[in-house]
Amino acid sequence: MKFGVVVFPGSNCDRDTYDALTYDLNQDVTMLWHKDKDLSSFSIEDCIILPGGFSYGDYLRCGAIARFSPIMQSVIEFANAGGKVLGICNGFQILCESHLLPGALLRNVNQQFVGKNVFIKNESDRVYKIPIAHGEGRYYADERTLDELEENGQVIFRYCDETGNLTGEANPNGSSRNIAGICNANRNVFAMMPHPERACSIALGNTDGREVLKNLLMAEQLVNQG
Repeated sequence: MKFGVVVFPGSNCDRDTYDALTYDLNQDVTMLWHKDKDLSSFSIEDCIILPGGFSYGDYLRCGAIARFSPIMQSVIEFANAGGKVLGICNGFQILCESHLLPGALLRNVNQQFVGKNVFIKNESDRVYKIPIAHGEGRYYADERTLDELEENGQVIFRYCDETGNLTGEANPNGSSRNIAGICNANRNVFAMMPHPERACSIALGNTDGREVLKNLLMAEQLVNQG
């Protein structure tokens, strides 16, 4: 299988994502320009990644312009056909704007950009330390949608403290129910606000991101760690 990393004007995590997948997870990765439309070289067993950054300068609304870029119609069709799509930070925003995921990402509750290491935990309560860097990372959905996400097991990451407790203090942006990442009902489209690709190198002193990507992708049967 292989990965495609979309590069939008304003993307700034595309290379980090490429390096993490290529050098830390030993995967086949292709960079995809936002004006490209042809995804015929990818099968539904492959994965398209929308990386972090400030697509189109975050003008109008985060992810709102990128949603109409030429490649996104192909990505939407790819996802609807069962192909795997992962959004990280700005990629999360784009997936919500594209209606591939429910809800929206709003301005952080403190009205400020936040860049720091935080703790998140997955459905198995494994705690990871992962960087965040966003100004509009507050996940919001109505109560009915939130209940459906909970009931269907679509909440894949939550903000927590170092010991795994879900507290208001551990929530860096005011996200509903401490949500840091979700997936769709078919579990082929998924996204998270924290940046696992920024915590994959031993040189940076933190490889929790490598485990997040490995475990997440393995859980979705995207990577064969033979």
